[in-house]
Amino acid sequence: MSLDFDQHKTSALAILEADKSELPDFWKNKYSTELAKNWDKFYKRNTTNFFKDRHWTDREFAELIQDSESQKSLLEIGCGVGNFIWPLLVKNPSLYIYACDFSVRAVDFVKANENYHDSRCKAFVCDIVKDDLLDNIPCNSVDMVSSIFVFSAILPEKMKIAVANIKKILKPGGIILFRDYGLYDAAQLRFKKGSKFSENLYVRQDGTLSYFLSKEFVHQLFVIDGGFEEIENDYVIKKTTNIKRNLNVDRVFLQAKFILPK
Repeated sequence: MSLDFDQHKTSALAILEADKSELPDFWKNKYSTELAKNWDKFYKRNTTNFFKDRHWTDREFAELIQDSESQKSLLEIGCGVGNFIWPLLVKNPSLYIYACDFSVRAVDFVKANENYHDSRCKAFVCDIVKDDLLDNIPCNSVDMVSSIFVFSAILPEKMKIAVANIKKILKPGGIILFRDYGLYDAAQLRFKKGSKFSENLYVRQDGTLSYFLSKEFVHQLFVIDGGFEEIENDYVIKKTTNIKRNLNVDRVFLQAKFILPK
């Protein structure tokens, strides 16, 4: 895997080196202060139709397959409209899920879903770099936290706050299941000139952010600064075909697991 990544990195750097320009400070400030607003607009525009239900998560994370006799709880940060939640609730009748998002509209969609029941799930609005999760979840009570394509939407300098916030509600021995956009992913290489916010951070046309993570950065964030133990942390490289454009591209994801020491 590392050899594949190194080979991909060489060609990716040649593309990224061609554009080192960054957005003016005015636009950086505007996008930074309007993140929740722009995600709310995203869900207003796309409702529940943009993302597909994530049936693959328990294949990647065996921890999500629960013994029906064991009662477990999970917090999903950045739940969107519930594409991660619904397959898991069906497969795991003993699993209780907390779900939060900083888009009011997204949380409203979750609560309006026919599969949403208070006995199995609690959805609430929360910006994990501003609000305290303890307002909705008891301290040290959750067995697992899932972060699926969430940290890439957070400003890098505020990610430590998110980790500290998560740490408050996780049980000792609890686990974080992490998957996000990896450094040199095809999506990073497709950004046009004028989209770069800072190193590895870009602004999409709709005003939402996309940060591309290295495993060294994630290790620093969760282990060195956050106090977690690392179980897994590596790139997942998948070759995909864009049939419409007749292109083969390399998708690079960062997949990791961290445990809170007892």
